[in-house]
Amino acid sequence: MTPMFQNRTYRNLSNRKGLVSFKATVKETDLHIQAGTDLAEIAVRAVLRARQMIESYIQTDPLFLTSLVPVKAKFPTPTIAMEMIQAATLANVGPMAAVAGAVAEFTGRVLLDDSPEVIVENGGDIFMKLEKEVVFSIYAGDSPLSMRTGVRIQDRGVPTALCTSSGTLGHSTSFGQADAVTVLSPSCALADAAATALGNLVQTASDVQVAIDRGVKIPGVTGIIIIKGRTMGAWGDLELVRL
Repeated sequence: MTPMFQNRTYRNLSNRKGLVSFKATVKETDLHIQAGTDLAEIAVRAVLRARQMIESYIQTDPLFLTSLVPVKAKFPTPTIAMEMIQAATLANVGPMAAVAGAVAEFTGRVLLDDSPEVIVENGGDIFMKLEKEVVFSIYAGDSPLSMRTGVRIQDRGVPTALCTSSGTLGHSTSFGQADAVTVLSPSCALADAAATALGNLVQTASDVQVAIDRGVKIPGVTGIIIIKGRTMGAWGDLELVRL
């Protein structure tokens, strides 16, 4: 697979009491997972399956890998590739902008068959199903707000996603200079794609509100946090915590 699978902006993810922490690594994919028991073998098989479907689809449509704008699905399309295409279309980016979130969610949903609670982090893109609240701290590089701003996620009864993109950190492709763009959504692929799209819009602190105004219009996005230097903007169904 390509370097686009490399880890992105990392956030501090403390181990939840009562959950077992383990990793699932396959080539460039490196997942940090918490669940009721050690499900590493199941997680690795899920990652292998997700990668196989994506890689096979790329053979059918190489543009899926390289395009920086939305592409149309070509029949037959594996479920995970379709989710990436749909997320990218809503966010107006290329489908690979959703790959880390899509793999995290695919793996997490498999693990939910064996654990009622699951947290899967793929380099700052998090898929979770919780029974108790948890606070995630946002790593925003050299920003003075880095690791001092957190998001409290309550038990929502259904899986949810929290994904972060950065123009100043990590290996992911970004055309902006945001220190952190974090998006909340029921879909991890969409949160990932939207974080990339909004991050592309931020060059200076004055662009933070512009990006939020754009994010509000993306169907399925339920919360946004953008950090650029000393400036932070937020919108939506989320609870900020000062750390």
